[in-house]
Order: sequence, then C-alpha cells, then structure tokens
Amino acid sequence: MLKTRHFYDGKSRGDNLSTDEILILFSFLLFMGIFAGVGIASMWVKQDTTDDYLVAGRGMHPALAALSAVSTWNSGYMFIGFIGFIFIQGYSAIWIALVSTIGQLVAWIWLYKYIQKEGSERNLRSLSSLVSSKTGAQEAKIAAILSVFFLAIYAAAQLTAGGVALNSMLEWPVTAGILIGFVLVVAYCYAGGIRASIWTDAAQSSVMIVGSTILCIVALGQVGGLSGLHNELVSIDSSMVNIYPSGLKFGAALWIAAFFLGGLGVAGQPQVVSRVMTLKDDADRKQAMVWFFVWQTPFIALMFLIGLACRAIFDGTLSVDEAEAGLPMLAQSLNPILGGVILASIFAATMSTADSQVLACTAAITDDIKPEWKQNHGRTKQVTLVVAALATAISLVGQQFPGFGDSVFALVVFAVYGLGGIFVPLILIRMAGYEPDSQHTISMMIAALLGVLIWTVLGFGEYVFPSVPGMGAAFAVHFTLCWFRDDSNPNPLGRYNLPTKQFAAIGAVAMVALVGGVEYSYYAIAPDASDTSDKIGAYSVTGDYSFYEIAQGSEFIEDGGSVAINASSDDAMSSLNGMNIVGVIVNINHEDDETVTGLGCVFADPPQDDIVDATISHAELNAADSNSDSFEFQLDWHDSTIVNTNVTNMTKSDIEAMLEGGNLGFGAHELVIGVTVQNGGGAGCTSNDDGQDVSYTIQLVTLDYTITPS
Repeated sequence: MLKTRHFYDGKSRGDNLSTDEILILFSFLLFMGIFAGVGIASMWVKQDTTDDYLVAGRGMHPALAALSAVSTWNSGYMFIGFIGFIFIQGYSAIWIALVSTIGQLVAWIWLYKYIQKEGSERNLRSLSSLVSSKTGAQEAKIAAILSVFFLAIYAAAQLTAGGVALNSMLEWPVTAGILIGFVLVVAYCYAGGIRASIWTDAAQSSVMIVGSTILCIVALGQVGGLSGLHNELVSIDSSMVNIYPSGLKFGAALWIAAFFLGGLGVAGQPQVVSRVMTLKDDADRKQAMVWFFVWQTPFIALMFLIGLACRAIFDGTLSVDEAEAGLPMLAQSLNPILGGVILASIFAATMSTADSQVLACTAAITDDIKPEWKQNHGRTKQVTLVVAALATAISLVGQQFPGFGDSVFALVVFAVYGLGGIFVPLILIRMAGYEPDSQHTISMMIAALLGVLIWTVLGFGEYVFPSVPGMGAAFAVHFTLCWFRDDSNPNPLGRYNLPTKQFAAIGAVAMVALVGGVEYSYYAIAPDASDTSDKIGAYSVTGDYSFYEIAQGSEFIEDGGSVAINASSDDAMSSLNGMNIVGVIVNINHEDDETVTGLGCVFADPPQDDIVDATISHAELNAADSNSDSFEFQLDWHDSTIVNTNVTNMTKSDIEAMLEGGNLGFGAHELVIGVTVQNGGGAGCTSNDDGQDVSYTIQLVTLDYTITPS
C-alpha cells in the first residue's frame, strides 16, 4: 500500500501560535466577553420567579423577541448546517430558503396569533400545554416527553455546531467545544433565564449580520463577483448551477412541499414559540413579525452566497464530510480578526439557542410532566441542569456515529421536522375549533413520531425531508379517527364545513396542475439522474496499481557530494497517455565497501555503513528519505486509504477528486542522491572510504479504479 499525502485540511500548527491565530483568539475572546456580558446584565432586571425565568414576564420588546427568534430558529443550523447543505447542493438549495420562508410567514400570520392568544389567556409557558385544554392532561404529558426528546437532540446539535466552529478555526477538540458549551448554557440559564438568552441573541445577531455582510463582500471579491462565482461553480460541477438536484426518487413536488411544511413547522418549535409567549399582546406579535422577516431575509441571502463562495474557494480542500466547517474556515482565511468575530457570533448563537431549548424542555417538564413543580423556582433550575447535561451527553455520544450523530444538519432536520409533525397538525385543527380527546391527540402525535422515525431510518430523507411523512401521518390518523371512531367529532375541520364536491374538484384540478407543472419542469431542467457525481451516499471503491519504470542506474558518489538524475514520463517503456498517474516510487540500493587496515584494527571501530539521502521532486511536490541500508520511498498525490474499501457520506465527485492525479506525474522528475561517509577505524587503524556506489530505480505509479454505489 502506498503512503498517502492527504488533501490539505488546514494549516499545520506547532506548539507556538502564529500571529493570525493570536488575532483570531483575541477577537473571539473579546466578543464572547461582550456577548456574555450582555447576558449577565439581564440579572439586574430579572425577577426570581418561574414566569420571569421561562417567559420573561410576558413583557419583552417585539424587536428583541424577533431578533432572538431569528437567531434561535437559525443559529447552528444556519451558520454550520445550512452552509454545508449549500456547499453540496449548489443553486438547488435556494428552494429550502425561499419555500421555507413562505411557510414561516404563514406560521407568523395565523399559527402564532393563536399561540400568543392561548398562551396569554391561559397563562401557558410551554408548547406542549397547547395540545390540551386541561392542565396536566395525559396528552400534555406525552407531548412534553416528546418535546424533551427532540429538543435534547436539537440542543445537542447546537453544542456540536459550537464544537465544529472551534475545531475549524482554533483546532480545539470538538469535545472540548461541546463541554465549554455546556458550561455556558448553564451559566446563561442561571444568570437570567430566557431574558439572558434573548438579550444575547439580539446582540450577536446584530454583530453577525454586519460581519456576514463584510464576509460576503470580501468572498465575492475573491472569486470575481457573482459572475465569477457562477463560472467557478460551473467548472467544478455543472449540476451545481441547476435549480434542481438530480435523482429525486419521489419527484420535485414533494421535495419542495417538505420545505414549506418545514417552514410552517416553526410553529412547532418550543424554543421559538417561547419567544412569542414573551410578547404582551397581538399588536406586539405583528410588530415582531415585521422585525423577524426584515432581519432574517437578508441574512438568508448572505448565507446562501457565502455557502456558494465556500464551495468555489475550498473545492478540493474541504470534503463533503468537512463541508459544515466552510463558514468559519472562510472567515479565518480572509481576515483573522473578522474570523474571531464570526467565530464568537457562531458560538454565542449556538449556545444561546441551546440555552433556549434547554429552557423549553424545562417548561415542558415543570408545567406538564410535573405540574407540582410549576412555581418552584429552585426545582426548575435543577431541571435545567439535568436537561443541559442530557443534551451534552447526546452531543458527545453523537461524535461516535459519523454522518448523522456528528452532523449538525442531520440532527437539526430530524429534530425540527419531528417537532413540527407532532405539534403543527394539532395546532391547526385546534385553531379550526376541533377539540380532540386524549386518545385522538395521542394517536396523532405517535403517528407523526413514527412517520419521522421510519422515514429517517429508511434513508428517504435524502429525497424528501421528513416533514411530509410526519405531518402527513398525523393528518391521516386525524381524518381516519373522525370518520371511523365514534368518540371523535366526525367533522375533521371543526367549525368549518367540508368543501362541496364542486369546490373539491376545482381544488384537485388546481393541485394536479401545480404538481404537474413542477414535475414537468423538474424532468426538463434537472441534471441527468444517472450522473451521481453530486449525490451523497455509500460507494464501493476498487482499484489496481501498475508501475512503470522511467529511470534506473548506478552512480559513485563521493563523501559530501550529490548527484542529480533527471527522468521523464516519456522515458517509460510504454505510453502513459490517458493514464491516471498518482505517485512515483524510488528504490535506493547500496552496500558499504569501507575497508580498514592496521595493527590497531583489532581494538578499533569496525567499518561503518554510509548514510545515503535521496529527494524526488516533481512539479512543486517533493518527498525525501535517508538510511544507512537500502530503502524505498514514494511521493503520492492521491488518497490510497480509500482504495478497495467502502466509503459513506460522500459524493462520487469527492471520491474522484481524492483518486485522480490530473496532469501530475507527466513531464520531468528529478532525483537527487547524496552520500555522507561514516568512518570506522581509530588509533593504528586506517579507514579507506571516500564514497559509495548507489543504484536507483524510479517508477511511476498509475491507478485504475471503479466507483460503484454500494
């Protein structure tokens, strides 16, 4: 097996920090201190009550609540996971940005109006309390348990995102970042509860949008503007500039619909809903809605451009597995101070979001699972600590499951669509005036949970995000129970009448036309599904190496001297045109011929083996080795570790980039051999050694490989 020269994955760091690293660390610590100070400042206005701890006394300013909602809804997903998704998908990622935003708008206009009204009138502090009209009802307890399950995973994703950011820019271990995050989350919670989280969110969100704007402008300048960015993506992979991805097994309509339902699912996220519950009345909700979209819309556009720029700048440097490190790496490469600011913003956002999710879990436990703790402020904080520890444990264990447990995007998608599937259908039917009983409610929640879990386990999330099976299963159970269960209201629409046959027919025709139009455009425009170069999956890589001699000979080299041997790929016995040259091997053979004479040789040092050193150079690459015995060494420009193995969570093009030599190997090669004589002998014993005969062989290595889906 050949030794491997892996792709560059970040500059090497020695024991001493470079100037850039010091600037990054200084900037990071400075802004983290500012953000932490903002959160700690909330201690001066907080009240030691559970209402203030969990919903800030329902007196939060709409602008602060909105900016915090933007940060909490996006946070680690936007900075880490979304960037990685764009890095892989290219232009087709625009669908999740646009369609999800439409879903969020619908949620803010209608669903949040209902949530804010119910929360204020019934003094609710948790989303799980909304699924029942009675405090402590069985369905509310189950909803709370499911909330804790998904929110703990969601919080773990935020801790992982913080660890990834620190690892990418400072090379701190991901586990260290996760543990630091745990400490900060507990500190935020204990300092001021949700108020500390909201204040910190607003501060870092303001800094982040300024930093992201600067970063986007600088990155676009580096790739030649929008046109240069487009051209660079085309040169990498033409499918990157297609608005559709290839190989959607269930078509484009469901793929797009999943994004809308995912956006609508913002109303099923307890950590975001808690921001709405901090508002005083409906007028504040409307004002917060305007702030939310005015702030989030340009932010999404900036992240989209930055994600594309990361692909253009780091193609060949970052693999698919490392795509989520794109944003912090980009910031670090362009300006160290800006890198520190971005890193601090990312880390603060992920931590305050994790804090919000931990608090949402706390509210679900104290208000629904153990309502007797509802007004016990001390016990509430103890619950917070336990939940934070649970999220940290999930994040740490997740590092042992590459591709899912350590993926911010995968964890967020699973948690967001799981929560959306559980809560949004119930909120919608209750808004319509339908009052399901406990069995009806629990059946819908379990159906949504199973829909998301089964869809994810089957691996179908690659083609359609699990919001569709999650919400679809919940509504399917709702309609089935309405029509076939005696104890359920037969009208599934509550106070609204079922549509007439004529209206239903018109709606069906409109839906068929819309779906048909989308599918036609997909099959007309989308890349050929047979081309899997941009498709993430599992692949089997098989390969065979061949060796072609381009030089061999022998030279006598004097002590301290060196000889340069020039060779070329044209010197091979057969043509190498069209072959994939991936390395060059050098064989060095020598045997010491030192002799010693004199009466003292009986007691003196015996002959010593001379040291031969050799360096092979090609293009701007080189490799060297030395030894007193014969030896072999090689210069490689491919990754031999994946040959004749199975790889996962990668694209075909990524694998090809790791195995293709390109134009390397063709042309001139230079081998420089030197000798350092090692004399034996001593008093009364003369050594006779003025050099060494060295023979050499230079061989080019070619690789013929096959990549097949496994």
